[in-house]
Amino acid sequence: MNYVVLDLEWNQGNSTMELMPFEVIEIGAVKLDENLSHISDFSRLVRPTRYHSLHFIAGKLLHITMEELASQQPFPEVCRDFLRWCGEDYVFVTWGPADLTELQRNMRWHGMGALSDGPIPFLDAQKLYSLSHLERHERLSLETAVDQCGIRKDIQFHRAFDDAYYTALILEKLPRSIFSYYSFDYFTLPKDKSAEVHVKFDTYAKYISRGFKDRHQALEDQTVMSTVCYLCGRVLKRHPVAWFTPNGKQYYCVSWCPEHGYMKAKVRLRKTDDGLVYVVKTERFIGEDDVNELRRRSLKQMKKERKTASMASIRKPDAVRRPDTLRKPDSLRKPDSLRKPDSFRNPGASRGSKPLCNAKKPKNLPNPKPSVNQQG
Repeated sequence: MNYVVLDLEWNQGNSTMELMPFEVIEIGAVKLDENLSHISDFSRLVRPTRYHSLHFIAGKLLHITMEELASQQPFPEVCRDFLRWCGEDYVFVTWGPADLTELQRNMRWHGMGALSDGPIPFLDAQKLYSLSHLERHERLSLETAVDQCGIRKDIQFHRAFDDAYYTALILEKLPRSIFSYYSFDYFTLPKDKSAEVHVKFDTYAKYISRGFKDRHQALEDQTVMSTVCYLCGRVLKRHPVAWFTPNGKQYYCVSWCPEHGYMKAKVRLRKTDDGLVYVVKTERFIGEDDVNELRRRSLKQMKKERKTASMASIRKPDAVRRPDTLRKPDSLRKPDSLRKPDSFRNPGASRGSKPLCNAKKPKNLPNPKPSVNQQG
C-alpha cells in the first residue's frame, strides 16, 4: 500500500453558501511507498470555471495570477490525471481535514463520479502530529510543525506541492504506531444502516451514521442514543450523567460498565450539503475527575433550562387582564383619518429632553423676589 500525501489550493467567492464555495486551482501530491520512501510527485495548476477573479486572500498567499491559470486545463481533466497517478492501492494523507472534502465537492460540481461509496479513511498528519507531540486537541500550522521538527525550509509554503512535500517530511518523523489513529472524511455518507461505520481504536470507538431527514429522526435512532460498552458489548443501563446538550448540536452522557468503569459518549450532529443530518458518535473511558466535570456541566445546563421554562411560564393571570367585553369596539374607535398627525402630538418630554417649543424667554421681566431661605 502507498501513501498519497495530498494538498490543494483553492480560490473562493464572497459567499460560503455556494454549492462549491471553494474552487480548486492547484493540486499537489507526493507518493510514498509502505516504507515512506519517495516514489513520485504530482503538481498541476487548474483553469477555473466558477470564479473568474482571484480572491484577495488567495492572491496574497499563492502569488498566482488569473492569466497563469487561464492557460491550464480544467478541473475534470486534471483530476482524472491525478487519480490515475494515484494508482489502485493507496491511502490519502493530508494536513488537516478539509482537502478531501473540497476535492469531492469540486468533483460533484463538475459532474464527475464519486470518489467512494462511503466515508473515506485517511491520515490527518496534523492530528497525528498533535497526538504524538502535543495535547490531544491542539493543532499547529504546517510551518510551525516544520520548525519544531527541525526540517530545513528550502522551498516556500502555501503552494500545493510545497505543502504536500513538507507534510511528507513530517510524516516520516512520526512513529508508525500513531498511524492506527486514522480519520474519516464524511462527504459521502453510508448509504444505509448496514453500511454504517463502527470502528474501535486503542483508546476510543467511533460510529458514523447514515443520513437522516432531520435531527429529531437522528436522535430517535436506537443506535445513536444507546450506550453499549465497546470493549465487552454489555448494554449499559446505569447513567451517572444522563444525556444533556449545551447547544443542541453536541450531546453527552456518562454510563457505568461494571467491568471497565465510566464510559463517556459524545454525539455530534452534522449536516450535509444536501440538508441531511448525520451523527458522529465517539465513546471513551474516563476517570472520576472527568465524570465530575461533566456532572457539573449537566447540572448547570439543567438550571439554565429550568430558569428559561419558569420565565416563559410567568404571564399575567387571566383574572387581571381586561376582558375583551370591556374593550372599545372597533366601530366606536376614532378612524385614523381623524386622528392628530404625529407632528401635533406631544410625546411627553422627559427630564433633560429638548423642549417642543423653541421660543426664547422675553427680555426685561422682573426677577422673582428671593424667598427667605435664599436671602443672606
